[in-house]
Amino acid sequence: MQYLSNKNGFLGIDNKFNFKEKVIIVPFGLEKTVSYGGGTKNGPKEIIKASHQVELYDEELNCEPYKKIGIKTLKPFKIDKNIKKALKKIASVNKEILDKKLFPMTFGGEHSITPGCIVPFVKRYKKICLLHFDAHADLRDSYNGEKFSHASAIRRCLDYKNVSLISFGIRNISQSEIPFLKKNKSRINIFWAKDKNKWDLKKFQKLIKNKTVYLTFDVDGLDSSIMPATGTPEPGGLLWDETLNILKIASKNSNIIGADINELAPIQGFNSYNFLVAKLAYKILSYKFLC
Repeated sequence: MQYLSNKNGFLGIDNKFNFKEKVIIVPFGLEKTVSYGGGTKNGPKEIIKASHQVELYDEELNCEPYKKIGIKTLKPFKIDKNIKKALKKIASVNKEILDKKLFPMTFGGEHSITPGCIVPFVKRYKKICLLHFDAHADLRDSYNGEKFSHASAIRRCLDYKNVSLISFGIRNISQSEIPFLKKNKSRINIFWAKDKNKWDLKKFQKLIKNKTVYLTFDVDGLDSSIMPATGTPEPGGLLWDETLNILKIASKNSNIIGADINELAPIQGFNSYNFLVAKLAYKILSYKFLC
């Protein structure tokens, strides 16, 4: 695997700083099935660029987490135009990272990356709980004739019988997804955005306790007031502090083994949205390794 220099990679760490890495950032700007706003192919490079402005000291954790974690960033590589071949590629990359006993965090690209990202995890672990942040349920069997659409990402993950699902922030679901949801209610738990004021996070803590967790974060799960830079921005979503609270509960009570962040569609001149995603990625890693 070929890496960017520390200075050019995630967080822009000084090249003189030596560390034994625990995390590999995988830029994977797959954009094949977007159905509204485009631009997700530019997400990874803008997250990395914005991360160079993120303060490395975390006042909540009272340290510079990167020194205790060790983070390397893969050099961007060519993404096949055929979506099935592209997903096989990200699966093989994550397998190589897992074989080295490291933690992969993929920067998308559209949400269709996730079924590829999790392949080596579902083969390696007896049971996987998918912790899913999103505005959309993504449970369609296909969309516009494509079974590997971004709108089918979670459905494809649930094709694996050892995968269960906890979703946060869902506020958009099609009628065609309801029968599948009802049929699989024993392995799907949704914390609907409309019920946000009534969420029982103690229930969530029990659901995720001691689980082996793969985290997938579609940034449109965030409220459109703080995250309009995405293909389908939706009002009524998660805000920053409540998002961190959920992530902290997950980190303290489960074993998060990998992650992806997807669907950032950068808006020229509005770097604050790219910065938010970069800081979110740093927070996820900080909580994972230090909580």
